[in-house]
Amino acid sequence: MQEFDYQLRPRILFGPGTLDRLGSLALEFHGRRVLVVSDPGVVNAGIFEKGRASLARSGFEVLGFHDLQENPTTAHVEHGLRVAQAFQPNLIVGLGGGSSMDCAKGINFVYSCGGQMRDYWGVGKATSVMLPMIAVPTTSGTGSETQSFALISDAETHVKMACGDPKAACRIAILDPALTVTQPAMVTALTGIDALTHAIETYVCNRANPMSACFSREAWRLLSNAFARVLENPGDLEARGEMQLGACFAGMAIEASMLGAAHALANPLTATFGVPHGQAVGVMMPHIVRFNSRQVESRYAELLQLLTPDQLASVQDQAQNDLSAGAQIASLFQCWLSRAGLATSLSQLPQWPKHLAHDATALEAIIGSLASSAQKQWTATFNPRLTTEKDMQELYFAAL
Repeated sequence: MQEFDYQLRPRILFGPGTLDRLGSLALEFHGRRVLVVSDPGVVNAGIFEKGRASLARSGFEVLGFHDLQENPTTAHVEHGLRVAQAFQPNLIVGLGGGSSMDCAKGINFVYSCGGQMRDYWGVGKATSVMLPMIAVPTTSGTGSETQSFALISDAETHVKMACGDPKAACRIAILDPALTVTQPAMVTALTGIDALTHAIETYVCNRANPMSACFSREAWRLLSNAFARVLENPGDLEARGEMQLGACFAGMAIEASMLGAAHALANPLTATFGVPHGQAVGVMMPHIVRFNSRQVESRYAELLQLLTPDQLASVQDQAQNDLSAGAQIASLFQCWLSRAGLATSLSQLPQWPKHLAHDATALEAIIGSLASSAQKQWTATFNPRLTTEKDMQELYFAAL
């Protein structure tokens, strides 16, 4: 049996309208100065103002930091650090998607412990107690609210650095599904696909354990049942709630175990071509499922059993003659990508260089570079089937 060491955290509040409790919950921590990290989209949607107003009603002085974007970099963190040093907050709130929450954690690392973001690349490198943090996700994707890791890209090399420490874990996570209703359709699609990959990879990775499996299974059950519904009816608050809970549980599964090669293959696509993370990991997921199938076929079969009878019948029709569990999961995933309006192959990506279709030498070189980078990714070491650089090349070619 796989050993594990897992601490239940953070406190989680779930339900429509729970953002209104942000101010009263913040009173649990000492101090009256709150730095709220939110991306510009959250500000434009009016969500930042709702959070600010709740904090103000409880007597807090609030400063917003919004100079960040998708895949926050060390440059964003450094700017946030200067803002924090001038404001001297007692509490940090990450209000937004995974980028806002990760940037908030990154600022917390360097503000509380000093140095640069690169100093915290790895696990357990925080040097002192960090400011308390509250996370309020406005998307249903990363599950960052339940993880002690911040994913920050190096502004110079574009390498994604996973910086984790138990001290960085949020004290409170507020899950208000009403906040996800206003997000653009493409954000719903990309974050939903990301959450689904988390549920699958955590369930089969070599660090999976009885604790993480509980979260992975429930995440998969909720997400697989709700994803198509939120695509078809964005205003379905019940489905939105299932997506947000599913993403949260998948985040807890990551914290209790780890991911796998789909994320290792996705990161170089984002770093090299700027492919959004959800699209990058989504386009690679069916291929890594097939690759892993001979190793963890029984685990994929367990996930299939959590689908509704109608879903299962539909999946079997799509898989046609191959009724192996891995083939069915891969087929289901490609169906989700199509329904979400996302690319199902590398060549369909808007960011994929078009000249590669007519230049075999250049294609070989780019695939080789991507594969080399993918094999060096930390998450590759947790894949249930051992990968080589050649395997990574073949997986990219399969995804073309």
